[in-house]
Amino acid sequence: MTEPNLGGSTALGPTAFTADDYAHRMARATAAATSAGLDGVVVTPGPDLVWLTGYTPTAVTERLTMLVLAPGTEPALLVPALERGDAATAVAPPPSTCGPGATGRTRTRWPPACSGGGRRFGVSDSTWAMHVLGLQEAVPDLRLAALTRCLPMLRAVKDDAELDRLARAGAAADAAYEEIVGAPFAGRKESEVAADLDALLRRFGHEQVDFTLVASGPDGADPHHEAGERVIEHGDVVVLDFGGLLSGYGSDTTRTVVVGEPTEEVREVHEVVRRAQQAGVEAVRPGATCQDVDRAARTVIADAGYGEKFIHRTGHGIGVTTHEPPYMVEGEEQPLVPGMCFSVEPGIYLQGRFGVRIEDIVAVGPDGLGRRLNNTDRALRVVG
Repeated sequence: MTEPNLGGSTALGPTAFTADDYAHRMARATAAATSAGLDGVVVTPGPDLVWLTGYTPTAVTERLTMLVLAPGTEPALLVPALERGDAATAVAPPPSTCGPGATGRTRTRWPPACSGGGRRFGVSDSTWAMHVLGLQEAVPDLRLAALTRCLPMLRAVKDDAELDRLARAGAAADAAYEEIVGAPFAGRKESEVAADLDALLRRFGHEQVDFTLVASGPDGADPHHEAGERVIEHGDVVVLDFGGLLSGYGSDTTRTVVVGEPTEEVREVHEVVRRAQQAGVEAVRPGATCQDVDRAARTVIADAGYGEKFIHRTGHGIGVTTHEPPYMVEGEEQPLVPGMCFSVEPGIYLQGRFGVRIEDIVAVGPDGLGRRLNNTDRALRVVG
């Protein structure tokens, strides 16, 4: 895959998205809704609203904020009256206001696009239940479906500017890894190493750190272990999984290190995972589907006799959040499309002993092949 187009970026970072960029995204979403047989989409605060408008409310409360997109109508953004000033300076569509009644419940005139019997709208997954129920009460014949079910690929295909941001986030995470492996591990708590990783991600440009998983020894057999008070010992295998947001786009990478010289078993397991991860990346090719990536990685691990020890999907999409569609998992027949970005992160987990995982973010290029956005050494690294 060719490098993302960095035109428009500066030495200090990528240029800001414009009102035209957001208008184009809203038009894309409206067209996708029509193709899916929907009459429109309803978007409340969360990643979909950020991606479509650039607007993040200062506070997400019981007061309704809602973007409505429907064919043949202008985008409509409803915000509480006290939020109108912020919304007017931050988004492409001019906001209109709705205010709470004496009970705190929102009273508003729903956009005409939502009215009429039998209409079916996609609604963002982050919508509060009270707002979904309120909308159904106000428009009884309105049918709603979760956006990730009816439009799962809405944010999945990135343009050059988004690829630029993802590449920068990946490079910053790589820089954090290269620094952390030079720090002492033995005799320190997992939480202390995790705090170092947090500081390094911020030092290299992340405005938000979402997770710094440090799982040593038997803790590494839990894929989502939170860094705890366990003291890392000589001989421990340590899984490092970390990421967050830089310029609004995500990083997520995993490497496995060992404190001191590894045993032959540790070397073997790590090599199996490394080959599985390589196979998953190489499965990204024209005509491939999401499940093909999962199958390629899983086959290597199963053939080595560790099939039951790989207990999660091979990958997930990434963009304005660190986990989003598409998912690299058996049964997901979505074709890989140029511009998609997702993790490839197989692992082996030996309960009570140790775990190994290797993860890179991969972007699908215009030729249909994959390119890693993480480029640190995937070999087993010995730390002190």
